[in-house]
Amino acid sequence: MRRATLLTTLLALAVILLGAYVRLSDAGLGCPDWPGCYGRLTVPAGEAATAAANAAFPDRPLEHPKAWKEMTHRYLAGSLGLAVIGLALTAWRRRAPVRGPVLGLVGLVLLQALLGMWTVTLLVKPAVVTAHLLGGILTCAGLWWLALRQGPPVALPAGARGLRTWALLALGLVLVQIALGGWTSSNYAALGCTEFPRCHSGAWWPATDFREAFVLWRGTGVNYEYGVLDAAARTAIHLAHRLGALAVALAVGGLALRLAATGIPALRRVGIALGGMLALQVALGIANVLGGLPLPVAVAHTGGAALLACTLLSAVHLLRPLPASRPLRAPARLLGATR
Repeated sequence: MRRATLLTTLLALAVILLGAYVRLSDAGLGCPDWPGCYGRLTVPAGEAATAAANAAFPDRPLEHPKAWKEMTHRYLAGSLGLAVIGLALTAWRRRAPVRGPVLGLVGLVLLQALLGMWTVTLLVKPAVVTAHLLGGILTCAGLWWLALRQGPPVALPAGARGLRTWALLALGLVLVQIALGGWTSSNYAALGCTEFPRCHSGAWWPATDFREAFVLWRGTGVNYEYGVLDAAARTAIHLAHRLGALAVALAVGGLALRLAATGIPALRRVGIALGGMLALQVALGIANVLGGLPLPVAVAHTGGAALLACTLLSAVHLLRPLPASRPLRAPARLLGATR
């Protein structure tokens, strides 16, 4: 069960990476319908099928490379859904203590399917795309937490467990930052600033429009592909993401140092891993700005966010209080014999 959970976690990470690749290569509307592609379960092939697809969707001519990217992501996401359902059935049949969390993951995967559909039908609306990204991260993190729960408990000194609140706060900040990152990407604001550490044109804080930048819902029927915001609003989103990155760096960096200095091998390893993941994420974010958002770097930045969240979950798991042990009782027949 634990090995199957770990493999499913890797599959969830692959779905996140492929989803980021689809979004960042502007293939999110490679198929204008759902769950099929131009009315088929596979991408239309051949001149006749392509002509029929273009006639059915004249406003969205078929582009085979983009359509295959989108459908490959759907196939992989569907496989993840089946794998999670398989885990739930196995846990229920074996009466495993993690039955509740696995059923919660099934519900989350079903919600992800709805968000995937709305991403297409609502024309990559930023609020839906951001929620879809966050749901993918939570699915991966939930599977990782499930795998951790199936491992042996680790007894820690009471003083070390006091860091749990710090770890939970850092995890919350990372999830907020991931949502900000999704909002930045879905509004095409990743290059709202083109310099580092300054924003652009040598200015630290150029003209911004925060009121327009964070309008969550603009109605339906608007095509958000390539964005609808002006430069000032995109700059505001980018700067908000940078400020969030600073808060995460302080919280996660401080936690990593504390964990590495505890002298407890398990916590020291997690602290070192946490510091390494944080440094990698910061480097990838800077490389995105200075490199003009290279596709491999941008995809790796999304995957790094998932790995950072999972590493923080490892810290939370290690720092959890162990359940109180129950007093041993002698069998009733022995108690009767001693009376």
